[in-house]
Amino acid sequence: MTEYGRGHGSEPWHPEDPLYGDQGWTGHQTQQGQVPYGGEQQQYAQDPQYQQQYPQEQYPAQQQGYAPQYPQQVQQPQQVQHPQQVQHPQYQQQPHQPQQPVYDAQGWDTGGQQYVATAPADPYAGVDPYAQQAAAGYPGENPDLYTTADAYPPPQPPNLRHLEPELPEQQDEEPEESFLAGGGDAEDGDDNGGGGRRAGRSKGGKGGKPKKRSGAACLVASLVIVGVLGGGGYYGYTFIKEKFGAAEDFAGEGTSEIVDVEIPKGAGLGQMGRILKEAGVVASAQAFVDAAGANPKGKSIQPGTYPMQKKMSGAAAVALMIDPSKLRVITVTEGMRNAKVYEAIDKKLNKPAGTTEGIAQQNAKNLGLPAWAGNNPKIKDPLEGFLYPTRYDLSKDSTPESLLKQMVKNASDKYTELGVEGKAKELGLENPLQVITVASLVNAEGKNHDDFRKMSEVVYNRLKKTNDVTNQKIEFDSTYNYAKGQSEINFNLKEAQAFNNPYNTHYIKGLPVGPIGNPGMDALTATLNPDHGGWMFFVSVDGNTTTFTKTYDEHLKLVAEFQERQKQKNGG
Repeated sequence: MTEYGRGHGSEPWHPEDPLYGDQGWTGHQTQQGQVPYGGEQQQYAQDPQYQQQYPQEQYPAQQQGYAPQYPQQVQQPQQVQHPQQVQHPQYQQQPHQPQQPVYDAQGWDTGGQQYVATAPADPYAGVDPYAQQAAAGYPGENPDLYTTADAYPPPQPPNLRHLEPELPEQQDEEPEESFLAGGGDAEDGDDNGGGGRRAGRSKGGKGGKPKKRSGAACLVASLVIVGVLGGGGYYGYTFIKEKFGAAEDFAGEGTSEIVDVEIPKGAGLGQMGRILKEAGVVASAQAFVDAAGANPKGKSIQPGTYPMQKKMSGAAAVALMIDPSKLRVITVTEGMRNAKVYEAIDKKLNKPAGTTEGIAQQNAKNLGLPAWAGNNPKIKDPLEGFLYPTRYDLSKDSTPESLLKQMVKNASDKYTELGVEGKAKELGLENPLQVITVASLVNAEGKNHDDFRKMSEVVYNRLKKTNDVTNQKIEFDSTYNYAKGQSEINFNLKEAQAFNNPYNTHYIKGLPVGPIGNPGMDALTATLNPDHGGWMFFVSVDGNTTTFTKTYDEHLKLVAEFQERQKQKNGG
């Protein structure tokens, strides 16, 4: 292999081989059949030396045995490499192939061939090796195209073949083009003046000068850059302000404009803040979150609807929402009487007092009561015991009638789920309504679930026909209070025993005509599953703990102890 990649194979010369198509730099082809620079196979007239030495012998490119040369393999020498300095060992192995032509002192081809790769004297010493010499044509041969007007330019020396020629500046300026118009550079044509090859792309377009940019294009570019920087700066400032600056907040308790804000179940402080901001209550969600975090009760805010003023500070909004009385919900507690429920509905819906109670009395049959409820004409309130204890969220569309229907439906569904109708007879009761009545008594007198079970046992034992201690009287103080519309612990027993009312168990035998409140789930399940401990009496001596007894004597001792405590409490 030589430094140009020649080998012993039969591959043709590569066009980028520095020695391709010339045996020197005089512009002559030494072999016919080689591809010239134009890419076409043309035959040129040979010099007289070749005509005389080898009049009939042709050396096609395929017999030269040179391997193709690829661009990445081309070595760019620092100095001019003369052909006689290139060593080709393969010429010694193939003596019948001609070697490089020998040049005389003036650069002419002597016609002699050397078959041994030796290093002759430098033929370029003292002469211009690049001077183009005219070649005479011979009869029957094609003219030398290097001497015609359309001739290819003479080849460059190897070390100068890839240099870009400097193009002269053009006097005529091209029209100005905006760089936004999409104008690009174009390729130059063939350069026939000494370059010997197609020139590369110029740096500034066709004329070699950089294209000028119009003032309008520069202005547009400047505006775009300013817009991008300005927009980025604004959003960056907003981001930094939101993350690290003080949250935007209103001051004070807000305006006189009231809006109802509904907080859904499972909402966190962040979601609450966003809801309040959208409603115009707070200036930013972060102000509300910060205020809730600073308030010890900030995390106790319950879902529901809140009547709130617009433009409240975050702290004022939190203070309102941690107050259960401000929440637009109605919570029916276990054992709560209907009269209290009606008052709460009127208050929350801003209705005149007595509005909801009147609707309950007039439309009781249209509110969804079960068929076995409210049939006794002596019942004070047909809905008593059917407004199921739970929380009810109010909305803008809530009405007294809609709320009552919802409460009655919840109660009816629970009673059906517990199988109240089927278990009434198992418990010795006359109808399902009496089951609800017992549960209301248990809920009114007991303190907890264990009390409820013992309390239901007391009721069932006193209802027995064999009861000769109370003579089938229940004698619960809660029934007297219900009949009187009060909740008193200390009252005159004799007056209670003389008060004739279908709800007063101190006066009548058996159960009251209807429930005295709305029993909760604990009281209902305890009523359906009593303790069966044989309890007959009970009393709460300290007001917190209920003590149950089986005999009347034990009960009297507890009653005396209770009365003594009451005297000490009242300073008597």
